[in-house]
Amino acid sequence: MSDTFIPDPVLPCGRGTRILAIANQKGGVGKTTTAVNVGTALAAINQQVLLIDLDPQGNASTGLGIAANDRKITTYDIIIGNAEFFDSIRTTEIPRFDIITSGSDLYGAEVELIGLERREYKLHDSLIHAVGAYDYILIDCPPALGLLTINALVAAQAVLVPVQCEFYALEGISHLVATVERVREAFNSSLNIQGIILTMYDQRNNLSNDVAEDVRGYFGNKVYNTVIPRNVRISEAPSHGLPVLIYDMQCAGAQAYLALAGEIIHRERNLTS
Repeated sequence: MSDTFIPDPVLPCGRGTRILAIANQKGGVGKTTTAVNVGTALAAINQQVLLIDLDPQGNASTGLGIAANDRKITTYDIIIGNAEFFDSIRTTEIPRFDIITSGSDLYGAEVELIGLERREYKLHDSLIHAVGAYDYILIDCPPALGLLTINALVAAQAVLVPVQCEFYALEGISHLVATVERVREAFNSSLNIQGIILTMYDQRNNLSNDVAEDVRGYFGNKVYNTVIPRNVRISEAPSHGLPVLIYDMQCAGAQAYLALAGEIIHRERNLTS
């Protein structure tokens, strides 16, 4: 991160727009699954949602049924400035749920951003155009703490952190917490961690129980009451290009994401009331 810029004011809330980054520098923690299914749950209760796929792997785009060869304008074009913001938005088959897709070209953005002025603000500056058009903007971050994730944290008002119930969970999250603090001090004074989500929880596994207890002991009420279970239907849904909430709404994973969305909205209302 450079330290030469005066922090910009946070994006205005418009009609109540909230921008949430979903981040963890570790891969395989359920970050993209959380982004897709929380977005679906919010759309199901009449919230207008935009998901920004900021991961070069493009899993969120795939998980919403958009094939790699059908992504004409992506987040790369927005970050680098090759396209207008609203030209990049795609509707999905889910009412009230739009997406800006991602692709492998985004891998090059990290390098290209290094030499640009206001490199940390590229996404922030683009999102100004979207404020007021959506109730929630969710940013699915890559599994790294590079310039793409920094852009997400500078643009966001809060962060959702999925944490897999596995050994070293607390050690991994500590790096993200430190990065959030650095971004808050240098670029975005209003940034905070809205909540921590325990994922891939197996109640039959003592380790899962121990990790959940440790995370709750360290972060207290920042941790959501809802835990996302390890669930076969959650794993199957992306291969069908569907959120688990549509693939099998009755399964334990789908019900957990519905409950989580309810908690997120409740916490959001308490923060903005």
